[in-house]
Amino acid sequence: MITIAEIAQHLDAEVFGDSKVVITTLMPIDSAHKGSISFCAQSKFVKTLALSNASAVLVKEEHRKYVKNTAIGVQDPYLAFATISAFFDWRKPLKSSFSAGSVLGSNSYVADSSEVCHGVCIGNNVTIGEHCYIGANCVIGDDCIIGNNSRLEANVTLYADIHIGNDCIVHSCAVIGADGFGFAKKASGWQKIYQLGGVRIGNDVEIGASTTIDRGAVANTIIGNGVKLDNQIQIAHNVVLGDNTAIAGGTAVAGSTIIGENCTIAGQSGITGHLTIAAGTHVTAMSLISHSIKDAGVYSSGTAMEEHNSWKRNVVRFRNLDKLAKQVKLLEDELKKRS
Repeated sequence: MITIAEIAQHLDAEVFGDSKVVITTLMPIDSAHKGSISFCAQSKFVKTLALSNASAVLVKEEHRKYVKNTAIGVQDPYLAFATISAFFDWRKPLKSSFSAGSVLGSNSYVADSSEVCHGVCIGNNVTIGEHCYIGANCVIGDDCIIGNNSRLEANVTLYADIHIGNDCIVHSCAVIGADGFGFAKKASGWQKIYQLGGVRIGNDVEIGASTTIDRGAVANTIIGNGVKLDNQIQIAHNVVLGDNTAIAGGTAVAGSTIIGENCTIAGQSGITGHLTIAAGTHVTAMSLISHSIKDAGVYSSGTAMEEHNSWKRNVVRFRNLDKLAKQVKLLEDELKKRS
């Protein structure tokens, strides 16, 4: 529980109304009730403010007059809402402990302030920093390093030689450091290319559930500071993700691709290998990126949703584009001859 006054102080914001009210939860503006706080970031929701039963609402200055109860004036209501969400996190405070049901390898160190839950297996020469949480049944391979204030939820697997920075969160069933997809064709099948690199993950990184990050073939796979990865993402060997890039669920990035800083990749996109994506690029959902992007901008591929019968007709036309292009070229050449 926290008072409106304490929230405003944390945000360096001004209160318009009763600052002593206690807030116990966050709620959407249209279903908020007494004791909850909400936010309004867009003008189209202003009409809802007068009807909302939220005890407090985070709003821009021009919208505070519409608030039914107490308003907290901020420049960016959505960012303010995100900031205070930490006060209501479901995660329990750390209990400095090492479960009797867990295993610690030789020459490994876990800070006394960290919590290691039941069934964790920690390899040799591992270092786990201060105030970390290692969830049940995690496996941490040899020579791994985990920085301070980082959190591995249950069933995370780190292969050998994985470095994770400070203030990171890795969600359940993520696998970091599996072999990249490297094979050379030979007469009787395939020759495995053994993956000799590791994975280096910066500070303030979040990795979603069931996401996989492959180890480098020779050099390391690198995840920059502030990177945010959604659930079920595939990051292949030797990929480099620049600082503060965010990738949504279902996306696959093929090997040796370099994605610059501050990029956003929407869900179920595919990025082929050995490409370079310029910093500040946005890729829309379900796009296939098969060439490097040199200039920042918004990029899309594929066709948008339409009525089914129309879509079928357009698919047929799409298949005929090459033939039509050749016919147009022939007509252009004929016109040039006649002119």
